[in-house]
Amino acid sequence: MTTDQNLPVEEVDDLPEQMQVRRDKRASMLANGHEAYPVSLPLTTTIQAVRAKYPDLNAEDETGEIVGIAGRIMFLRNTGKLCFAQLQAGSGETIQAMLSLDRVGVDGLESWKSLVDIGDHIFVQGEVICSKRGELSVTADLWQMAAKALRPLPNPHKPLNEETRVRQRYADLIMRDTARKVARLRPATMTSLRNSFAKRDFIEVETPMLQTMHGGAAARPFVTESNAFDMQMFLRIAPELFLKRCVVGGIDRVFEINRNFRNEGADSTHSPEFAMLEFYQAYADYNDMATVTRELIQEAAIAVHGSLEFELVEGGTRDLSGEWDRIYVYPAVSEAVGQEITPQTSLETLKSLCAQAEISVDPKAVAGKLVEELLEHYVVEHLTKPTFVFDYPVDTSPLVRDHRTQAGVVEKWDLYIDGYEAGTGYSELVDPVIQRERLVAQSALKDGGDIEAMQLDEDFLRALEYAMPPSGGVGVGIDRLLMTLTGLNIRETILFPLVKPE
Repeated sequence: MTTDQNLPVEEVDDLPEQMQVRRDKRASMLANGHEAYPVSLPLTTTIQAVRAKYPDLNAEDETGEIVGIAGRIMFLRNTGKLCFAQLQAGSGETIQAMLSLDRVGVDGLESWKSLVDIGDHIFVQGEVICSKRGELSVTADLWQMAAKALRPLPNPHKPLNEETRVRQRYADLIMRDTARKVARLRPATMTSLRNSFAKRDFIEVETPMLQTMHGGAAARPFVTESNAFDMQMFLRIAPELFLKRCVVGGIDRVFEINRNFRNEGADSTHSPEFAMLEFYQAYADYNDMATVTRELIQEAAIAVHGSLEFELVEGGTRDLSGEWDRIYVYPAVSEAVGQEITPQTSLETLKSLCAQAEISVDPKAVAGKLVEELLEHYVVEHLTKPTFVFDYPVDTSPLVRDHRTQAGVVEKWDLYIDGYEAGTGYSELVDPVIQRERLVAQSALKDGGDIEAMQLDEDFLRALEYAMPPSGGVGVGIDRLLMTLTGLNIRETILFPLVKPE
């Protein structure tokens, strides 16, 4: 047996009282021949457009303009012969709706009082005026339900906690200006990036998200299967190897804004699914790419904030102006531990230094990995200003060109802002012979149990054998770029981050 509200009896009986009342109102509307969710409404304009058109009305001004608008009710006050509602657009802009007995009639006013709740979407038609209290308003001649809310909105005086915001982003977007602002900041940032690349003659491409082998980064992949091909496949961990194929093919300046998937943990700076910008430029090196990266981020800041110095969402300021600091891995680690560390420092010495710092390391870790652990432990958290960290160990960077003057080092930088990695850049390894040696070594690590090691990609090596020009490449996490522009953690910059089911 079911009720006239299309829910099993036992489910209706278990509903909270407020939800039951709202369902009863929906049922009443349907029983009286009124739609609770009409397919269309006679809209003539938007709340945003009305506010833009009439920014300076004085109290009790009348415009003579009749409009039909809709919005979500965020505030409701019903008196005897006059009712007020604050209607909110999706952008967060609001306007007041005024319903009076002499305009909507007895039936219209009584229906409003008995059927309408905070959270409902409502259509009103009437003249644009300014109320006695100076509020831009529409004095309604008629109204209609646009969408009946069956669940009450969160309490506006009790802010949603982060866990609820992440799990119920739809409620977050309704209730918080910050959520709406961040949602709009992302496309504004994307537009800025694309404009910046366009004026630098870069071409945007799309590369496979579903791949027959994983590569381009040291990360654990998500594994799936293709029924059609009867084979194991992987969700992309990075687009690098395909973008390099583009450079081999003659697309000298190429970029992609893509979704990557890494089967790893989630925290304030990591998400298993994330957005990444990667770009490559022929006849450039990692110094050139550091300059381009700084310019791209600065241009994005100006596009969304209008300045290189701006306030962060939760307090404080960020300054992205000027040239950015540069430090170097081995000198920075040497200063931190109080003794000289070089690419030739023994594995035993590095293990001892990690033990002294109480850094837990994999017993199979190579020397370069231990150097990076020491860097992370002692140096990175202090890099609050934008800082490029240059010249990483060769044994942790299999896709990077050897340093032109320093043995055991590659031409790679990581960009740190506020203590987290915001991007990475290379002078790309384009020698197919050395690249094969590096990938064979990665395969040996994989066979030894390293789940993050790359696979030997014969087609990629074949592409390099057609000759890839000297090139620079960069990867910038889009979600982390949003962290830079807002000061929020990564779960707040991703509209719908992955979370465990409730």
